[in-house]
Amino acid sequence: MGIVPLAKALELAQEYDLDLVEVAATARPPVCKLMDYGKFKYESAMKAREARKNQAHTVIKEMKLRPKIDPHDYDTKKGHVVRFLKQGDKVKITIMFRGREQSRPELGYRLLQRLAEDVADLGFVESNPKQDGRNMIMVLGPHKKKTEAMAEARQAQEARKAEAKANPGKSQNAAESEFAEDADEAPVEAAEAPAEAPADA
Repeated sequence: MGIVPLAKALELAQEYDLDLVEVAATARPPVCKLMDYGKFKYESAMKAREARKNQAHTVIKEMKLRPKIDPHDYDTKKGHVVRFLKQGDKVKITIMFRGREQSRPELGYRLLQRLAEDVADLGFVESNPKQDGRNMIMVLGPHKKKTEAMAEARQAQEARKAEAKANPGKSQNAAESEFAEDADEAPVEAAEAPAEAPADA
């Protein structure tokens, strides 16, 4: 549009039912734009929201173990570590020593090495085991970046939604067929029971 006086620019904005917005105040002369400011603010907010949604925050999860952990408890804790690494989070593993356990740090070291080997396909040892007072600490880092893990989770969720839309009554039909099978069997048992009663009498 070129250089126009302020009064003329305001007149044009009024004529087109738009706002006169200054986009470069430091330029000489200042640069202004005719736009719908409300719509511009809304679109900017939506872009910022979308950017925040795709932003990855590095989170360090913590898992605490004891040197003499039960095998079942170990499997449960390992399952949590696997889940955290799949989500792209770092995991801080802490072995807590109590009493005379403090004189046997090799127990904790062996446990940490075992855990690192068990989850080697998902994560790597970012910080080697080291003694910190009564505790021994190791940090595991994921092979996948947080953004990749988030993208995969989103794709899996979309795939599940698409499958649910494609087969809306699948689980319901399965439940109904099971109920029908039970209903078919029930009358047979009911018919047999009264027949035995007169024989006992």
